[in-house]
Formats: sequence, structure tokens, C-alpha cells
Amino acid sequence: MYRLRNGVQNYQWGSPEAIPRFLGERPDGTPVAEVWIGTHALRPSTVVDADGSTKPLPDVAGDLPFMLKVLAADQPLSLQVHPSKGQAEDGYAEEERAGIPLDAPNRVYKDANHKPEMVYALTTFDSLIGFRPTVEILRVLAPLETPLTQRLAEDLRADPGFAGIVRRVEWLLSSEVSPAQVGEVVGACRALGKMGMDIKRAYSTAVEIAEYFPEDVGVIISLMLNRMTLQPGEAAYLGAGIIHAHLKGLCLEVMASSDNVLRAGLTTKHIDSEGLVTCLGTTGMARIARVNPEFVLADTEVFSPADVEFALAVTQVSHAEPEGVAVVDAKKSLLICTGGEVEVRTGAGEKMALGRGESVYLGPDDHDCVVVGLGEVAQAFEPARRAVHSRLVDMV
Repeated sequence: MYRLRNGVQNYQWGSPEAIPRFLGERPDGTPVAEVWIGTHALRPSTVVDADGSTKPLPDVAGDLPFMLKVLAADQPLSLQVHPSKGQAEDGYAEEERAGIPLDAPNRVYKDANHKPEMVYALTTFDSLIGFRPTVEILRVLAPLETPLTQRLAEDLRADPGFAGIVRRVEWLLSSEVSPAQVGEVVGACRALGKMGMDIKRAYSTAVEIAEYFPEDVGVIISLMLNRMTLQPGEAAYLGAGIIHAHLKGLCLEVMASSDNVLRAGLTTKHIDSEGLVTCLGTTGMARIARVNPEFVLADTEVFSPADVEFALAVTQVSHAEPEGVAVVDAKKSLLICTGGEVEVRTGAGEKMALGRGESVYLGPDDHDCVVVGLGEVAQAFEPARRAVHSRLVDMV
């Protein structure tokens, strides 16, 4: 068992306070967007030995197929999709042949892996995830009565369904939609909101996003996407090719070990509109699912989607159980304290105290681990069998 030190990413959409306070640190005004926990080459965690010496986690664990993040959004993230395994392998190989450095701003494929992911809410967490059905998009567009939205509605009525929606997105990204046109749509959304009209939160979402990206065509695309809200303790699964943009809140993300993101708007980072449309076009109407956990005894719930490299177990522990609560006996796992103060004990007699935000790596020799104290821990691991352990419930 090793204590971990984890790197952070200071993206502009991050919260200046949420992650520092989660880690027990004093905020200094700098946006902190993500904490990376794992072995990804761009920001691997460091293990701390008992004597205080350190070494990279990959030296101890090898390359883990999954990674864990703490994510804090204070403003909308980029409009994005993640590639499939085949797309990631091809894209990575092509950019390697082209000699594009991994840290280059225009580098899209940072590795050769796909990036399915699961979001576990630590606070109320809002996202745009997946396309609305055609009929619902038309309901949203009809009251706006601007030339741009009327054009979109006419085209979608003539070319309905998922493929038609993707073609509308492609047209928006490739056409010269002016800032004035975006502003006109936002104004119509704001006016309808003042009248008490907001179909499935589409108009209020567009107004909210426009506060940060007033001229971005992504504001128009947001009208075509589902607004999803997770309450603390709820989880959602996003497979490859699902268009999304997280909006606000604090969460854990567990995912395949990858940093491949294709962006098309709501960002100052590199945009790959063509790549995003290609990813969308190969997935079909991808499933967006709430993950209903399976309970292990009364103290642990396991969120485990279908046939992926990761699962997340969340364990509650209290002083009513002085012998502690067993955690999942996985071959390799990453464990983080998400609340309270706990102690992790291995069957070999090792002990390690954790406060909120502190984490450990549990390896193949760390059997029969229990957690004692008063708090909560979340444990990311690779399921022994990649089967459906959790019931997935369609969110739309």
C-alpha cells in the first residue's frame, strides 16, 4: 500500500475553491480543474515510501488500464467527444508519424486508447450529454423564431433522425455563423425565459453558456443537447462518441486511461470539428445511462458499467463497525477518501490514515483490506470480469 501524491490541471474552466477545499488546502484564486490519479504518461501520480522517498506510480503499478480524476467545473467545459479504440489507435499513429509533439497545442491524440468514462457526483453536477430526439429539438427551435433556428428546423424536418442531427452539427461547425446570429438566438432564449418558457431547460442553458462564450456556435448546438443533473451519489456512464459538455459541479471521473478529446466549441483549446463529426457519425444514437449501483453488503455500492476497464466502489464506514468495512479485493486499485477521516488497513498489518482528498494505491499483495473510522472512500479498479454489474437506466 502506497500513499499517493497527485498532479493537478489548472484549466481555465476549473473552480478556484472546490478542489483546494476538497484537498484541505487554502484557495489562492487559481482555477483548479482536475486532480489526476493514475499512471497516464502526461501526469502520473507519485508514490511515497515509508521513509519519505518518492517514485512514479508506474514504477510500482505498471500501466493501469484505468484512471481516476477529481473534476471541478466553475464554467462550461468544451463541447467534445471521446474516440473509440480503433479511432484512437489510428489517430495516435498518424500524429506520431507526423511528428507532432505530445504537448503541442494542436495535438489531439495523446495516447492510443479509447476513453469511455463514468461521472460520480460529489455535489449537484450539471452536464450537457447526448442529442435530444428529433421531435424535441424541433420543439425547442420552433418558439425562437430567428432565421438561423428556422433554417435548422426546416433542414431537420427534411432530414430527421440521428444522422440528420449530426449533419446539422456539421453544417453549423463548417458554416460562417456570425456572432450576431448567435447573439440573436441567445436574445430570443433570454426573452422566452423572462416569459416563463423554457423547454427542457434548453433556453436557460444557452443563456448560461453565452455568459462565457457569447459568440460561439456551441451555444446553438447546446439547444440540441440534453441537460442532465446528477445529485450527490448518482452516476452516469458515457461511452465513446457521445457529445457532451460538463457545466458545473464537483465529481469523480473514472475512465479508461486516456486523454483523447476531440473538441468543437466552447473552448480556447485546439478545435477538431471534422474529427468530432467523424466520431459522432460512427456511433449512432449512443446510449446515455444512469448507473444504478449494486450493493455489497450494506456499506458498499459498486458502479460497474458494461464491458469496460473500470468500476467504482463507494464505501461508507462509521464507528458502529470498529472492525472496519472491507473494500473490494481487486488486483490493483486507486482509493481516495471523499469525506471524513478513515484508516486503511491491509491483511498484512499495514495502516494508513486518510483525510478527505488523500489517496492510496493498493497492489496485488494488499489483500483483505478494511477501512475504519468515520467517513467515505471511493475505490477505482478493473473488474475481474468485464460484465454488466450495474443496471443501466436510460436517461432520455
